[in-house]
Amino acid sequence: MSAPAPSTLAIVDAEPLPRQEEVLTDAALAFVAELHRQFTPRRNELLARRGERRAEIARTSTLDFLPETAAVRADDSWRVAPAPAALNDRRVEITGPTDRKMTINALNSGAKVWLADFEDASAPTWENVVLGQLNLTDAYERRIDFTDPKSGKSYALKSADELATVVMRPRGWHLEERHLQLDGVSVPGALVDFGLYFFHNAQRLIDLGKGPYFYLPKTESHLEARLWNDIFVFAQDYVGIPQGTVRATVLIETITAAYEMEEILYELRDHAAGLNAGRWDYLFSIVKNFRDGGAKFVLPDRNAVTMTAPFMRAYTELLVRTCHKRGAHAIGGMAAFIPSRRDAEVNKVAFEKVKADKDREANDGFDGSWVAHPDLVPIALASFDAVLGEKPNQKDRLREDVSVAPGDLIAIDSLDASPTYDGLRNAVAVGIRYIEAWLRGLGAVAIFNLMEDAATAEISRSQIWQWINADVVFENGEHATADLARKVAAEELAAIREEIGEETFTAGKWQQAHDLLLQVSLDQDYADFLTLPAYEQLR
Repeated sequence: MSAPAPSTLAIVDAEPLPRQEEVLTDAALAFVAELHRQFTPRRNELLARRGERRAEIARTSTLDFLPETAAVRADDSWRVAPAPAALNDRRVEITGPTDRKMTINALNSGAKVWLADFEDASAPTWENVVLGQLNLTDAYERRIDFTDPKSGKSYALKSADELATVVMRPRGWHLEERHLQLDGVSVPGALVDFGLYFFHNAQRLIDLGKGPYFYLPKTESHLEARLWNDIFVFAQDYVGIPQGTVRATVLIETITAAYEMEEILYELRDHAAGLNAGRWDYLFSIVKNFRDGGAKFVLPDRNAVTMTAPFMRAYTELLVRTCHKRGAHAIGGMAAFIPSRRDAEVNKVAFEKVKADKDREANDGFDGSWVAHPDLVPIALASFDAVLGEKPNQKDRLREDVSVAPGDLIAIDSLDASPTYDGLRNAVAVGIRYIEAWLRGLGAVAIFNLMEDAATAEISRSQIWQWINADVVFENGEHATADLARKVAAEELAAIREEIGEETFTAGKWQQAHDLLLQVSLDQDYADFLTLPAYEQLR
């Protein structure tokens, strides 16, 4: 008697989308189902391990480099695989979601790399998940164009040699894709995003002289990097492309990963392309992990935590040294300032801030960095051109002058700043505005002249939570309390209603966003990720 055929993926509770059959083919869904069968059990174990690690941090209020992997760090002989030609010069990378207009603008932007984002810059509506995949394939096939229905302006791709190289970012390990299920169990969003993209585009990209390149978000340990490496090995065999074709850049955007940078590169060494200093999620991770560690771990206002803060300098300099020691690219973080084509003063401030940020990164040894807007590409290019010249990168700068002790990475109290009442108000205002847009399916949102994504909302709600639970006293004498947060939130909601008018307010998701922000900011049972309860409300 023959074995029963394996179950197939079911599309659940999803309205049909135009051309979805081109993405959700039987063969592609069979591949995603196989990824799910092979790797979701390990993913579940690693998520449980995150909880155990967090409990240990709560008990000890400290972190250290791992004793069990000391041999990996001490072995000076290993290096990651050499960068493929398409990823050797990464001096400017632009980030953004994969809607049709952004796809064309990012590829045309003049940046060396486009981080095509299915993660924090994209709300995971079924439409964004499926049509984002379609847009990327259409771009590789050069059958993508777009006409803005409001302005009538048309967008089309430049010549192939002018386009950015795509590095795709799937969702983090913690998120499910409720619309794809196997035997009633949702498939992890990371496997859906990776699986559909890889299955449809791996060979197509090789034919274009590039390859399937990925950014890996929210990684918390080298064991999570090992899981991704095993997925890459399996996937390359499955579609019949050479081992080592995949390249992955890991975002060091959690405090635990900062203590395992070398081990993460080691686990991925045949597929590693570098590490990135994902600064906003990194701050969120510090608050999340040390939220009950007392006054010395209380972060001041987000805008007061610049990259010159001692603990942030330790993190970025260690990242550059680690990458260059192992032959990997070190990629700098996001300058969130965005220019305005209507306001000359806003433009001037944005350009100055971004220039200072990128000058510092280039001089520190980074090989490239991120921007959020095409107008900022020339600013960042100038900063890196001044340091690199004709060289594709500066991996020869080994930064052996850098020495970082374990305590340096969590020396939050080395920063001479305190939470302020205006900081609370800003956290509430930004949190409500971002969550409202996210619930409408937008993941990258301009708020107060900054480009915000889900990491922003995570910092906002985490700081509100931390300040209340640490009984912070603001400069005006007021204590951070749940009642004060509710009062400020009510005032912000009323101000938004006044600003946009009753009709627009009612058509949006403002009350829902207000309620959700307060839920994740005030609940004693701190939610690991805001996007988990938010996803339940995303329709």
